[in-house]
Amino acid sequence: MILELTPEQDAFRQSVEQFAREVVAPRAASIDETGVFPGDVMRAAAGRGLLGVTIPASWGGGGRDYVSYALAIEAIARASATVAVALSVTNSLVAELIAHAGRAPQKERWLRTLASGEAIGAFALSEADAGTDAANQQTKALRTTDGYRITGQKVWVANAEAASVAIVFAATRPGLRAQGVTAFLVPMNAPGIRRTARADSLGVRGLGCMDLEFDVQVGDDQVLGSVDQGFRLAMWALEGGRVAIAAQALGIGQAALDEAIAHAKHRETFGRPIASYEAIQWMLADMATELDAARMLTLKAAAAKDQQEKSALESSMAKLAASEAAHKAADKAMQILASAGYRRGSVVERLFRDVRATEIYQGTSEAQRMIIASQVLAGG
Repeated sequence: MILELTPEQDAFRQSVEQFAREVVAPRAASIDETGVFPGDVMRAAAGRGLLGVTIPASWGGGGRDYVSYALAIEAIARASATVAVALSVTNSLVAELIAHAGRAPQKERWLRTLASGEAIGAFALSEADAGTDAANQQTKALRTTDGYRITGQKVWVANAEAASVAIVFAATRPGLRAQGVTAFLVPMNAPGIRRTARADSLGVRGLGCMDLEFDVQVGDDQVLGSVDQGFRLAMWALEGGRVAIAAQALGIGQAALDEAIAHAKHRETFGRPIASYEAIQWMLADMATELDAARMLTLKAAAAKDQQEKSALESSMAKLAASEAAHKAADKAMQILASAGYRRGSVVERLFRDVRATEIYQGTSEAQRMIIASQVLAGG
């Protein structure tokens, strides 16, 4: 079997790679150092069609397939993990969900502004006691005469620092867990929203993560999809989100491999490059093989997202394999570079910190194994 990209997919990939080299990579170190959300880079990315990659052209998006989207996220992550995640949140978790479940007025209000970069999206699902157990929503949406009153707190909301709109998940029937959660489209300038903290983190710094407190009134027209069906929508969005995180992990892992190869060819000990030593060659071989295997799973998951109604198995396999392969690649790159990689401010040191998050957010590796096992057992 020969796997080849279509000419359109390949041209898009090359265009994004050029943008990543020329615009994103020069800003990567400062984004990490300052921890400031890269609004300028996001606006530039929007100009390249990277904030509405899969959104239909009729709503202002690029109308591209999911393989093209995964290739784009990998290319961006090779330059900056932070920019890649910020893009994936707006694309996979916000714009795609609005396009999937939104009513025409909701699409008209938000999709064009999201695709153009005029608006940035956030996905407010996680809570202090609702991470892996996402159905355990303590944020409540109580019925009022003219809509709902949302009260509660969300944590680690990526893009929240700069977001114009958040998809907020809240319990409309407390105690029923997944059967009683509703999704709401909430403008971030609405009265009653308080950004309570900007979380500092080990890696992917500058992602604009904040904790949010809500005491906000919303109308019936702000319900996304159907009442009490929000948990199902969250899981649908995460299927695409996990493909994007797999692609992000691949970009980080590939960047680590690139750094390791370049160093191994240049660094000499005992009169010859360390690339000539079998120990180094074996590490490079393992890195390349594991990343390429994970890339195949990621492309398979991206194709499944386009072609299947459900792709939970494929997306979980891709995220698990890619995040763990990338983690190993960053670890081996650190070993190959040794003191040159271990110093604060080196590219490998940043990659080593960034990659760890890919095994945590949008479902830990343990959660992915649970999903995979349940799917395998159900089909056995």
